[in-house]
Amino acid sequence: MADFPIVVGINRTQDGSIAVAVGDAGMYSLQKERITRRKHHWGRLGDLPDRYLPAMPLLKEPVDLVVEGYSSDAEIENLEDYHEELRESLSLKEDARIVQVSHHLSHLYSAFHPSPFEQAAGLVVDNQGSPVRRFTEPFTPPPGASGDLLEVASFYLCTRDGVECLAKQLWHGDWADPAGLGCFYTLLTKALWPEGEGNEGKVMGLAPYGDPDALGLPGLDVRGHEVLIPPAWTELFARREDFLYEPGGEPFRRAANLAAAGQRAFEHALAALADWLHARTGLDRLAFAGGTALNCSANGLLIRRGPFREVFVPPSPHDGGTAIGCALYGLEAVLGVRGRWRWRDDFLGPDPDESEITAAVGSLPDGLVAEQPEDLIAAMVALLEDGRVVGLHQGRSESGPRALGNRSIIGDPRRPDIQDYINYEVKGREWFRPLAPLVLAEHAQRFFDVDRPAPFMQYAAEVRPECRELLPGITHVDGTARLQTVEPERTPFLHALLNRWYARTGLPVLINTSLNGPGRPLTETPEHSIDTLRTTGMHALVMPPYLIRKTD
Repeated sequence: MADFPIVVGINRTQDGSIAVAVGDAGMYSLQKERITRRKHHWGRLGDLPDRYLPAMPLLKEPVDLVVEGYSSDAEIENLEDYHEELRESLSLKEDARIVQVSHHLSHLYSAFHPSPFEQAAGLVVDNQGSPVRRFTEPFTPPPGASGDLLEVASFYLCTRDGVECLAKQLWHGDWADPAGLGCFYTLLTKALWPEGEGNEGKVMGLAPYGDPDALGLPGLDVRGHEVLIPPAWTELFARREDFLYEPGGEPFRRAANLAAAGQRAFEHALAALADWLHARTGLDRLAFAGGTALNCSANGLLIRRGPFREVFVPPSPHDGGTAIGCALYGLEAVLGVRGRWRWRDDFLGPDPDESEITAAVGSLPDGLVAEQPEDLIAAMVALLEDGRVVGLHQGRSESGPRALGNRSIIGDPRRPDIQDYINYEVKGREWFRPLAPLVLAEHAQRFFDVDRPAPFMQYAAEVRPECRELLPGITHVDGTARLQTVEPERTPFLHALLNRWYARTGLPVLINTSLNGPGRPLTETPEHSIDTLRTTGMHALVMPPYLIRKTD
């Protein structure tokens, strides 16, 4: 291992995370929330010795370089304490350096550099990033601009030889006077769900139930590369108690109408930014990251109707993915090593320890029983045919927020009641939340209006009208679904499962949603997944070579 450079990237912001680049082609990554079981857990002192080191044995290897990512909060003021912790916790080589990279640049390195593109436009849009005085990229702010201004959108020209920042939208950080597309969607989300973090996906799922014209709200004011928020919106956000989400009746209708208006405004503004960037670069490929890149409905429109012929959104476009960007920045920009790692899959968690699986299965709590079927896939298909909801825990965990087959819950999409069952009895979440489909890649165009692979669930596509009645479990109210196309090279177990399901049912589609209980992040360890089976309405758990069932 010592013959290869080892670069550690650490995200100290929201969705705290760590990544380890091994040589020029290896990558590991883990989010803090997977260990602590607190969604969107921020990076803080103590993470390295208490959270990451016990979970990632690779961190005990000699380290060539550490790259830290900070954002708009004050954690960067604690550099001395963080660096003392690094020196005490890691085996730093004698000449190892510790450097920082500003927030949007770490997003960019997580998207373009591991993309399939040799040259592309780069777009980063999020809530707020680093202040001007902390930028680690060449950028000339407007004359007289304060060093405390925050980046909220960044636009790049990217090649394998370097990246050039073409423009940034900057904001003073006063929430009474918001600006930028990420700020807008954050305020929209807080108007509907004031408590907690990470509810933006709920807004996206709620929007199709509303009328975007009902409230008479305008679109956002897009001026070149900048997005401004009209007074009608800021006044509405100031009286947010009028639109709090309720599951039914008039409050639900008001909330859905606001979500619909906000989603449409977001989509139109994002399209305008893409048009500006395309005109500025003249390129046909786009790498897109930042928290807003998780909006798969907007991504679907950008891919189908936008000016770019190819769009790459990484599986971890949010802050959790910036640890990977930190590591790749260190490898390429600091060490000068041309990286060869690409986002071919998102299974970047620690290597599984078979002894941990054996130990977990050997000490199952009361009410659960394990077996080792001769044909595990056949046993899983039989359960799914019988209407059972089955967890799947295998291999290295996904680094991003989408379950892609290694920490998934699988179900039969033909059943009209399965969405309610999973939302209520397993996930403990709102009734309107859609479920995603898995589909064999070679059959995707028969069921969905797609013209390209979707291995990472990055975008929503229309379910073909003639297929919607066949697939009630995954067809959202607007006729779309956030699909994952399945190929044998990336996900062999899923591919074999879908092929067997197709042979039994004539349908190459299954439900796939994240393996977690109410309010929890994706499971990481065998114990997490077993506990999810025990405490929710999930019926069984497949953890190769084991099938774990409830005794009742």
